[in-house]
Amino acid sequence: MRIDIISVLPEMIEGFVNESILARAQKKGLAEIKLHNLRDYTLDKWRRVDDYPYGGFAGMVMQVEPIDRCISALKAERDYDEVIFTSPDGEQFNQHMANDLSMQQNLIILCGHYKGIDHRVREHLITKEISVGDYVLTGGELAAAIITDAVVRIIPGVVGDEQSALSDCFQDDLLSAPIYSRPADYKGWKVPEILLSGNEAKIKEWEMEQALERTKRLRPDLLK
Repeated sequence: MRIDIISVLPEMIEGFVNESILARAQKKGLAEIKLHNLRDYTLDKWRRVDDYPYGGFAGMVMQVEPIDRCISALKAERDYDEVIFTSPDGEQFNQHMANDLSMQQNLIILCGHYKGIDHRVREHLITKEISVGDYVLTGGELAAAIITDAVVRIIPGVVGDEQSALSDCFQDDLLSAPIYSRPADYKGWKVPEILLSGNEAKIKEWEMEQALERTKRLRPDLLK
């Protein structure tokens, strides 16, 4: 899989995509993550990529021309399954979406910035808009990092224990059951006896009961 991230401030996520699991995925050749500075695609001598909006609205707007030039340059080299724009009014990102995107070959993620983006970009260049929550960030770089991490980590072979990734929260619309490690008794805080029993069937039953209970209590919206 290849993910191209277009940003006004690629330095914000450069370290993130080159550490931990994302770095491991790239070293294994399972993922390729490329950062592109949008300012490299403007003809403005000051490398500006924003301008005042028509209509007298407040704030600055990302211009269509450098974005089109960048996306067109990338598309000239390969086909892309999705061109994603990170936006607070996009489709809510979740585990199911991450699963679907992880099966694609090539993705572009355009990071929003400033007050907004020229709407013609959304009309003619973007195929999918994604929100990571009902709040506004300074830019879309953090959202792009979240999407990239969630997608890449579930590519087969990226995480050493694939079963661990498949049993993460939200994979089956449930929160995870509580988990424990050694010691079994710490300050009188004890691990549930069932987990020490070695009875795999009973443990699985307990795990499902706990997952349902926690989901019903903490995130009942998921059960709908």
